[in-house]
Amino acid sequence: MWRSRARALLLLLRPSIPRSSPPPQPPHPTRTLTRVPPPRPLSRFLSSSPDPLPDASSSSSDPLPDAYASSSAGALADATEAGEDNLSSMWEEAGDADDIFASSGGADAVADEEEVERVRAIVEATPEDKIASALADMVVDFNEPLLAAVLLAAEQCSCKKLILLFNYAAKNNPSAKSLSNLEILVSKVADSDEIYKMDAYLLWDLVKEIGTVPGLVSTPLLNEMIAIFWKLEKSKAALEVFAMFDEFGCTPDSDTYYLVIEAARKKSMFRSAWEVCEKMIGSGYFPNGEKVGKTLTFLCEGKKTKEAHSLFLAAKEKKIQIPKSALDFLVVALARNDETIGTALELLEKYQGESLKHAGKSFATVIHALCRTNKVDDANNLLTRMVLLEDYQGESLKNAGKTFATVIHGLCRKKKLEDAKTLLMRMVNLGPAPGKAVFNFVITALSKEGEMEDAKGLLRVMESQGLSPDIYTYSVLMSGYTKGGMVDEAHALLREAKKIHPKLNRVNYHILIRGYCKIEEFGKAIECLKEMRKDGLQPNVDEYDKLIQSLCLKATDWRTAEKLLEEMEDSGLCLKGISRSLIAAVKELEGEEMQSRASQ
Repeated sequence: MWRSRARALLLLLRPSIPRSSPPPQPPHPTRTLTRVPPPRPLSRFLSSSPDPLPDASSSSSDPLPDAYASSSAGALADATEAGEDNLSSMWEEAGDADDIFASSGGADAVADEEEVERVRAIVEATPEDKIASALADMVVDFNEPLLAAVLLAAEQCSCKKLILLFNYAAKNNPSAKSLSNLEILVSKVADSDEIYKMDAYLLWDLVKEIGTVPGLVSTPLLNEMIAIFWKLEKSKAALEVFAMFDEFGCTPDSDTYYLVIEAARKKSMFRSAWEVCEKMIGSGYFPNGEKVGKTLTFLCEGKKTKEAHSLFLAAKEKKIQIPKSALDFLVVALARNDETIGTALELLEKYQGESLKHAGKSFATVIHALCRTNKVDDANNLLTRMVLLEDYQGESLKNAGKTFATVIHGLCRKKKLEDAKTLLMRMVNLGPAPGKAVFNFVITALSKEGEMEDAKGLLRVMESQGLSPDIYTYSVLMSGYTKGGMVDEAHALLREAKKIHPKLNRVNYHILIRGYCKIEEFGKAIECLKEMRKDGLQPNVDEYDKLIQSLCLKATDWRTAEKLLEEMEDSGLCLKGISRSLIAAVKELEGEEMQSRASQ
């Protein structure tokens, strides 16, 4: 009786009694299987670990034995009457208080090691379809600590065996079906190198069944389930887990959103990924900058550039630093669409510090896009900024040649010839060294506008740079001269071109023949026809046709035209019917005129 009274009094005084630390345990040949926190396989996927899981056993105070509870009121009254002397004697006779505390069950419960090893051995050795019958034959009372210890100790069990073990234990003793044990099971499955699709769905069915009871499913546990389906590339199943958070009373965290988006990425489910992103933006729970960058890149790959830009702005509001590679990808994707080029141009201002020094690719992409949409002034201004970046200093400046050429071509199309010439001369003097194509852009534009002196001046600059003008360059200049009536200057360029290019094409001669016909110097036109034949090029129908029509209409010289017709027929060429009729008409007209004069 005195012992029960002492124990009751000590239990009531327990909060005020300082507990000494327990003595160190002697070494044991086998490990002690107690309740320990489950492993965290999500750390392989996530850089930030979730909050520690709550321990179901530590959430309640130590329960009192029934005998102690029934006699506690009476013991308190007796102890009060006995006074301080009786209290001292009872303390001495009762023994160490720590022993009394340790005797209470609950949070400090420890599974029997022999029982754990026995169950583990049976589960590992028994086929999956006989797990339930084997456990039934053992007559094991699966309490919460025992199931936790077996789950942790079973290293050679398949995922399905662990799930079957959990199911049997939960039916045998509902108290074993706790949040901590379910988290151990899900973590073991997620950490397994051999996860089968059917095992994952079986586990998910188990979680859904248990989740009907409030408090038995947590956010970290659901994150583990999403990670399992991500690993199996079952994107729809991962999205189903995400959709069940509200039903389970759980709140998604930053890891949740990232895992679901990555699962959707496996199957290129861009629309579903963006729907998850919208919820993430609304919640304000963002993963770190690197993970947000991966999501941005994924959305851009799915041509959801506007959505990716919205995510970028939301992350910036949270002061999340996006990696430069992701920002580069976003700028390039925005620049590809004519509607979002302005947004891409604005994003260039986000480059700061070291990232700005190496933003050359993004700048160049936006410049090309601006030229494509005829915003050449903006492109020219941006090019001025681009050449100051570290990416284009020294020898690296040669990498900007294509961008310079694009801007110059755009300026020529918009007939901003002074700006084009200025930029070209900047390339000549400071680099990058221009090629033939860049010179041809400007020479062509100047020739079309009749500025032949500047065009021929660039021809000489081109030669001074060690570049040999090609046939196209000479053709453009000759066309410009003939257009202005300076056909002799064009002919001089032809002779110059023949010194560099032994064999020209018929276009050069065609330009001269048309030019001489235009100014009605038909003799020189015929000489060009002979020169063409001498240089190994056979005149075609176009050259003959142009010359014959000009002779008939402007000079009414049907005789020369008829000789050219005979040359054509000797060469196997056939003159167009309208030109042949024109010769006959001019000849007939002249005959009628002669008859009229004779009659007079």
